[in-house]
Amino acid sequence: MSAANKAIFLSYASQDAEAARRICDALRAVGLDVWFDQSALRGGDAWDASIRRQIKECALFVPVISANTQAREEGYFRREWNLAVNRTLDMADDKAFLLPVVIDATIDVNARVPEKFRDVQWTHLPAGEGLRVFVERVHRLLSGGTAPSAPIAPLRAVPAAAPAMTLPASEAPSIAVLPFVNRSRDEEDEYFSDGLADELLNVLSKIRGLRVAARSSAFTFKGKGATVADVGRALNVATVLEGSVRKAGARMRISVQLVKVADGYQLWSETYDRTLEDIFAVQDDIAQSVVKELRATLLGEAVDAKTGDAATEAVAAAVKGRSTNPEAHRLFLQARYFIDRSTAEDTAKGIGYLKEALALEPEFALAWAELGRAHIAEANWGWSSAAEGFGRAREAVARALALEPDLPDGLVGLGWIQMFHDRDWSGSEASYRRALELAPGNALVLHQAGFLVANLGRFDEAIELGRRAVAQDPLSAAAYFFLGTIFWVAARHAESEAALRKALDLAPQRAATRAWLSIALLNQGRVEEALAEASREPEEWGRLFAMAIIHEVAGRRTESFEALRELAEKRGGEAAYQVADLHALRGEANLAFEWLERAYDQRDPGIGWTMVDPFLRSLHADPRWDAFLRKLGLAG
Repeated sequence: MSAANKAIFLSYASQDAEAARRICDALRAVGLDVWFDQSALRGGDAWDASIRRQIKECALFVPVISANTQAREEGYFRREWNLAVNRTLDMADDKAFLLPVVIDATIDVNARVPEKFRDVQWTHLPAGEGLRVFVERVHRLLSGGTAPSAPIAPLRAVPAAAPAMTLPASEAPSIAVLPFVNRSRDEEDEYFSDGLADELLNVLSKIRGLRVAARSSAFTFKGKGATVADVGRALNVATVLEGSVRKAGARMRISVQLVKVADGYQLWSETYDRTLEDIFAVQDDIAQSVVKELRATLLGEAVDAKTGDAATEAVAAAVKGRSTNPEAHRLFLQARYFIDRSTAEDTAKGIGYLKEALALEPEFALAWAELGRAHIAEANWGWSSAAEGFGRAREAVARALALEPDLPDGLVGLGWIQMFHDRDWSGSEASYRRALELAPGNALVLHQAGFLVANLGRFDEAIELGRRAVAQDPLSAAAYFFLGTIFWVAARHAESEAALRKALDLAPQRAATRAWLSIALLNQGRVEEALAEASREPEEWGRLFAMAIIHEVAGRRTESFEALRELAEKRGGEAAYQVADLHALRGEANLAFEWLERAYDQRDPGIGWTMVDPFLRSLHADPRWDAFLRKLGLAG
């Protein structure tokens, strides 16, 4: 291959020229030839012919994807992208040519790109993080495996200690862990096969440098017969781990395989015929093997003793807080299986199993953290009083963190209690910040941390975390709902509508989603569409709340009052904050503050929005406003 056709073609929107320049400089710093010349961007037939020739002759095509390319329906870069895709029609399927790069928080699954781009692994380089790994990968592709020796400059300097709670992203091996098939004769053993896959997913998600699709997305494929290619495309991962479990008494057979999405090639497989006593060794062996194979296959690392030791150390750190008692472990899996069903009866059953597990092994930190999660669910859904549920949750989480201070599962529970029960905003932020450091790929941590910073008015940071949660958990209606509400409070109503519609695509009956979609439509002046969506809201309080808002804004105060009255009479015990919202919107300050106080006393979760809620703006000039914010700990 000549020097001319070893070049890299960098394709970008004009607004991204500075970021593209930095990528270009980093590639050129290690001796790579990059086609990038801003001074020549002058248009015309000669320029067009030059572009076509460069794309036809280049070795690698690097499209730069961003919010700017998302926003532009037309642009010359789109012609470049299509020319590159057309060239791939003459290439072997396994030839590396397209290397998409995302320079901000643009979500892969929603990106406005040619479908062919989705068939390859993307590189994420927000703020320059991960550039070194990307350049090394490009260098290997062009030089046959030799790593560059020259230093690689970051896209931009990163402060030593940034106050934001967003986490650095980088190109990383990616994987989805599918629920293992239960091949046991007893259907009730499904908790064991699901639990084994779930535990492996949780362990792998704590490995630095590994991106793991969240459970709520990966487990949507359960029983659907989806192909590895289907999973990879939906979750934007390069590999899939799948397996089966056959359990008979104290014996088990676990078969597992790691498959590459791009070509269906089996990277690794193993079958374990063991007893339940060996479950921990089997889990560790699977996790270590997956880490080694992914780093070797996707990052080109050598498989040697040093690599093996590194994988062993990473897995050992990730399994902190785990049981050492096989029966306690079995009870823990059974408990989580029932708690994840999210009903009052099943949650109570799960709590019972956890108590049995902890009676066998009081030092089981993960079980204490799970017990805390179950009691938080009871408080959140009204299956117990807030005082009782959060009180029990606090005790359980405290036990977990006393045993393992750096247990992400415990820190997430503590952060939620501090946010919703204690209203200790700084304490909650510290808990989530530490959880993000320990488990940067955990979608639940991202989601909850984003919710916290949104309450504090840091919308850009919240949106970034929300987008990362969606990227990590692309089939989660909850993740899209959260992102939609953040866009709403940030007055980005079209984006709010898009995210909420995606949530409804995934879960058409999800509570409160149509209510918030109707408000996003109302804020765009689409009153009749808003009413239609609000009328279809399945949750009564959400439907009444949205109807009252829409009628009030449309000037139909009688209809607005009737919906407000019905909401207060029927659901005032659980929707006190929403009643306060409506009174404020109607200009009824005294009633608004009365219901805010009621929401405060009831520890209504909605009250966390107080400082940033647009519906409460009419209260800002009232002397009682600052006093109430101080009471919430949100002033200053």
